[in-house]
Amino acid sequence: MARLLLGVSGGIAAYKALEVVRLATAAGHSVRVIQTANAQRFVGAASFAALSGAPVLTDEFERDPLRGAFPGDAIPSHDPAGHLALSTAADVFLIAPASANTIAKLAHGHADNLLSAAALAAAAPLILAPAMNDRMWANPATQANIAVLRERGIEVLEPATGRLATAGEWGPGRLPEPAQLLAAVDARLRGGSWSATRTLVTAGGTREPIDAVRYIGNRSSGRMGFALAAAAAARGSQVVVVAANVSLPRAGGIRYIDVSTAAELAAACEEEFTGADVLLMCAAVADFRPAAPVAGKIAKGQGLELELEATADVLATLAARRREGQTVVGFAAEHGPGGLARARGKLAAKSIDAIVCNDVSQAGVGFDAERNAVTIITADGEREVGPAAKREVAEAVLDAVEALRR
Repeated sequence: MARLLLGVSGGIAAYKALEVVRLATAAGHSVRVIQTANAQRFVGAASFAALSGAPVLTDEFERDPLRGAFPGDAIPSHDPAGHLALSTAADVFLIAPASANTIAKLAHGHADNLLSAAALAAAAPLILAPAMNDRMWANPATQANIAVLRERGIEVLEPATGRLATAGEWGPGRLPEPAQLLAAVDARLRGGSWSATRTLVTAGGTREPIDAVRYIGNRSSGRMGFALAAAAAARGSQVVVVAANVSLPRAGGIRYIDVSTAAELAAACEEEFTGADVLLMCAAVADFRPAAPVAGKIAKGQGLELELEATADVLATLAARRREGQTVVGFAAEHGPGGLARARGKLAAKSIDAIVCNDVSQAGVGFDAERNAVTIITADGEREVGPAAKREVAEAVLDAVEALRR
C-alpha cells in the first residue's frame, strides 16, 4: 500500500478525480486530497472525503484532524503544518486536474494556496495531469511553463484529445482517464525505467499520392503501433504517436500527430526524435512514391504510367543521428521464406538496437488483424512471440526494450 496525495485544482475535469480516488483506494492505496477553492466550485470536499475516508484540506490555515497522517497511519501527537506534513508523508503526489493557473504557479515557485505550497515543499515524486481548453494548452506561456517543469524532473502527462467542456469544441486538453492516471502513479511507485522516459511511436501506413484521389499505400491499420503506445503509457512513459492514416480510437494521455505521406512522417519524427528516449518505428513507410504526382484527377480514358522514386529511409536517418541513451527499435514486415534473414540484415545495416520481424504471409496475423506473431531480434538473440493479441505482443516488445536499456 502506498500513500497517494491527490491535488485537485479548478476545472470541469475535477469530477474525474473522484474516480481516481475510488480506483486508488480499491487498489489498496491510502489517499489524502487537497482541493483549491476553485476546485470546490466543481466537486465538493464531502465527495472526496467519503471516497478517501479522510478529511479534505483546502486552506493553508485549516487544521487537519489527522495532523498530516494518511488513513491507516498513527496520528502524530503534535500539530504539524499541513502543507509540509502531507507532502512529506506522501509516496507520490498527483495533481489532477492541473489547471493552466496551477501549472503557472508551480513553474514560477508561487505558494499562495495550500496546493501550490504543498507542491513546492513536496519530497515525493510529483506528477501533473493538465486539463484545460485546447487554446490555453497551446498558448506559448503554458508550453513554456510545461517545459520548465519537465526540465526540473517533474512528470507532466500529455492531455488527451477529444471533446472539450465548451459545446462544439474539440482538441487537446482533456484530462486522461482515471485508470491511466493511476497507471502513471503505479509506474512511478514501482520506480520502473519508463516513468521518466519519453517514447516516440510511429503507427499506420503512409499514402503516396498519384493524383488528387489515388495513392500508393499499404494495408497497415495502425493497431500494432497503437498497442505499443498504450502499453508504454501504462508503464508510465510520456508517449507521442506519429499516426499515418490511422482511423482507430485515440487514448487519453497520449499525444498524436497525424500525417499522410512518408515525407510528412519523416518531418514529424525529425521534430520529435531529439526529445525521445525510445523510438518504436512501427509504421509501414512506403519505399517508393510517384515521381510526379498530378494535382488534379487523371481521367479514366487518359491511361496511367507511373514513374516511381525511392523515399528516404526514415529509420536509418534517425538512427544515424541518435544521441547516447536513446533506444531505437525497427519493425520489418517480411513475406515468406528468408524473412528472418532479411530482418537480421536490417538490424545491422541500420545500426539499431532491435528489430521486430513479422511474417505477413501468415493468415490472421499482421496487417489489419487483431493478432500478431513476431520474432524480436537483438544482438544478443531472438525471441518468438505469438500468435497473440497485439497488446500482448506490445508488452513483450517493451520487455525487450527494458532489457536493452538496463
